[in-house]
Amino acid sequence: MFKHVFLTGPPGVGKTTLVQKACEALTSAGVAIDGFYTEEVRGGGRRVGFDVVTVSGKRGILSRVGESSASSAGRREPRVGQYVVDLPSFENLALPLFRNVGTGVEGGKRAVFVIDEIGKMELFSQAFIRAVRQTLDSSTCSILGTIPIPKGKPLGLVEEVRNRRDVKVFTVSKDNRDMILQDIVSALQECIK
Repeated sequence: MFKHVFLTGPPGVGKTTLVQKACEALTSAGVAIDGFYTEEVRGGGRRVGFDVVTVSGKRGILSRVGESSASSAGRREPRVGQYVVDLPSFENLALPLFRNVGTGVEGGKRAVFVIDEIGKMELFSQAFIRAVRQTLDSSTCSILGTIPIPKGKPLGLVEEVRNRRDVKVFTVSKDNRDMILQDIVSALQECIK
């Protein structure tokens, strides 16, 4: 029996949009939801970075295109391609959410915790990796998350999630993304019963 649902698929296929629509459907069905998703930030007609946005609407920087501010101090900031990852900003916003997982849920109902996404940028945070593992093993919530499709060197935690027996993975494509929402919502409703 699985207790977590993860979406995977190529970048830009609509995983985050599906996560948001599933959250709306679950919220209107009375399910408690917390967590965060990642949103693209655009400027001057191009993508300039990513923000972390909590389910409750708080926003923080995950990454931005550009020069590293700390390089002059001799520290190397984590980078993914052209993006400099703002680890303190990400951790300050995302990590407190994990501490509250499943609290305030009455009547023994399980909550849904959103983790969008477990990707290269987020995996620079050791505290995030520990928090995800604890949440996967927790009995107070089910996770609705996203993971990248395997490409290049496997990401340890991503493969761990993909291979867990208690995780159901949906592969999102341009062909199925408009029809798959109800399957995702139904799977999550099974998880939290």
